[in-house]
Amino acid sequence: MWDDAFPSFLIGLREGLEAGLIVSVLVATLVRAGAKSRLPQVWTGVLAAIALSLSFGAVLTFTAATLSATAQEAFGGSLSVVAVAFVTAMVFWMRRSARNLSGEIREKVTGALAMGSGMLIVTSFLAVGREGLETALFLWTTARAAGESAGPMIGAGVGLVIAAALCWGLYRRVLKINLTKFFTATGIVLVVIAAGVLGYGLRDLQEGGVLPGKAAFAFDVSQNIDAGSWYSTLVQGVFNLTPAMTWLQVVAYVAYLAVVLSLFVRGVRGVRGVRGVQPKPAAKAAVAEGETEQGESPQDKAPRRRPAWVVPTAVVAVPAVVAGAVVAFSGSKPSDGQTIAVSEKECGKGFSAPEPGRQTFRMHNTGDKASEVYLVDPASNAVYGEIEGLAPGTTRDLVATVGGGQYAWRCVPTGGKAVTSAPVRVSGGGNAKAVVPVSEADLEAPLRSYKEYVGKGLTTLTEQTDRLNADVQGGDLDAARTDWLTAHRTYSSLGAAYGTFQDFDKKINGRTAGLPDGVRDKDFTGFHRVEYGLWHGQSADELRAPAQQLTEDAKGLQKAFPSQDFDPADLPLRTHEILENTLQFELTGAADQGSGSTLATADANLAGTRELLDVLHPLLVRRDPKLVDTVNDDVARVQKLLDNAHHDSRWTPVDRLDANGRARLNGATGQLLEDLAPIPDLLEIRKSA
Repeated sequence: MWDDAFPSFLIGLREGLEAGLIVSVLVATLVRAGAKSRLPQVWTGVLAAIALSLSFGAVLTFTAATLSATAQEAFGGSLSVVAVAFVTAMVFWMRRSARNLSGEIREKVTGALAMGSGMLIVTSFLAVGREGLETALFLWTTARAAGESAGPMIGAGVGLVIAAALCWGLYRRVLKINLTKFFTATGIVLVVIAAGVLGYGLRDLQEGGVLPGKAAFAFDVSQNIDAGSWYSTLVQGVFNLTPAMTWLQVVAYVAYLAVVLSLFVRGVRGVRGVRGVQPKPAAKAAVAEGETEQGESPQDKAPRRRPAWVVPTAVVAVPAVVAGAVVAFSGSKPSDGQTIAVSEKECGKGFSAPEPGRQTFRMHNTGDKASEVYLVDPASNAVYGEIEGLAPGTTRDLVATVGGGQYAWRCVPTGGKAVTSAPVRVSGGGNAKAVVPVSEADLEAPLRSYKEYVGKGLTTLTEQTDRLNADVQGGDLDAARTDWLTAHRTYSSLGAAYGTFQDFDKKINGRTAGLPDGVRDKDFTGFHRVEYGLWHGQSADELRAPAQQLTEDAKGLQKAFPSQDFDPADLPLRTHEILENTLQFELTGAADQGSGSTLATADANLAGTRELLDVLHPLLVRRDPKLVDTVNDDVARVQKLLDNAHHDSRWTPVDRLDANGRARLNGATGQLLEDLAPIPDLLEIRKSA
């Protein structure tokens, strides 16, 4: 909870201080102008801004609660991006305006005084309202990213209280702050936090189907990091960096930091330090201007036409009524929001039969260990919703659609045994979609079949690399080019993605990326080293050692593979990881070392993906037969496009495809990857089983 409080504390402190400084200058300006009786108009505008901000936050919360899960992701992601834009604009504006803030506001107040009471209310409302709306939006997005509201709300509250105290001290001239340095330092921290919010928002947009690439992970260290550890929750809570991030998230995070921080720091160098705005105290300011507290302007003596409470009441009531109307007429109602207790000994306390439909359950971990939480059908173990790594003392929402049938909670604490609640029966409603969980035992048969497939392929590979080596040793480089392609296609069909063959893959199929001397580096070995030599005019003498090394490494892999660890959970991941590599390296031509055969490699990669889909078919068709049909259609479409580039024994180099053909191939492969993306989730090994 406390790690989630820091970003909200910082935004509350900054926005509160900005709003407080503005109010201080407004008040001091009126006092100096001898218009103290106009102060209620300032407070009316401030009160209206606060009411609008609270109403805006309520609308965001209740609007999101009425959306589907996918729409929630898209809605939240869009607002996260908007929040980042607001925060970015805010830190740049305050860096630029801190020095002249007092003068600008005095000019506006002087103009408002001349135009009547209404303009003074509007001036204070607009001055404070912007800060309030920014605060509401950013707090909503950070609370949603944290999965709980207690920490962000406490952090924001503490920040606002401290901001109020600082503003009081500045106004009473008992405190001095270098505002330029303050807003510069906090601005840098906020830019870093905003980069994380941007990454989180883009992930939501990917999950909501607005942006592509939700399965294209730049890294995934979730298996090596305890999500419930203090350091992990701290990094996730403060910076919104997660153990698994897509390429879009990483690129956006780095690009945002590189561009925004550079511009921010460059601008800071041109701004000289400035002391904090020091508005004069009310009494002292009046004396300094040669006026008494009893002095009143003609406007002050004018009779009031309405009770003093009417306008303040109206400006608070109107936003609240509008927010209530938006919620009431949105077409849906928020869920009953049951709070369910989770612990090592007790699971599901507080659970009662919910109404059919989309429901939000607040899961609160009252135990001492992180826990996996599942809403299940106790008869079939089918999973309707889940939360991974619910840390002790935290609360997160679990959203699930409830239909007719039996429901129970299953909690699996870290290192402990599963605990299942008493079942409840829901009457009425349609059939809710559930995922039948997969256990390690379910994946044993597919894994065994796939390992047999790879084992046979490695036997063929060693025979083919022997033949390739014999060609090179005998000086027949024409035959070597033909046999090279045959052997490389065999290897590429075996699914060597993301460390399947451990260190052997780097030896057998490594690229030049990261090697200091590129193609001439001593560590550049394997198929691509031989390819470079065969298609760049190297002699048989230059290629004998690389060819010999390749066949020895292939035999080493064949010998080591039966004893290599292969996590059953990795098997579903291979269904899209192989083609991710294909899209990144083969279809861009990045892997080509002169043979122009990357489309032949892509064809072999597709064959390896088909093999995986075949061994997983019994598990997939039981869980989502429509997905199986869609993926089969996608595979056939990509295969047809690859066949069009294959003429007898020749393959069209990818860079010689016409623009339309290349676009169609990339598009079809991208669509196939999108449709393959749900498979790891469908076949995830769940402890609920």
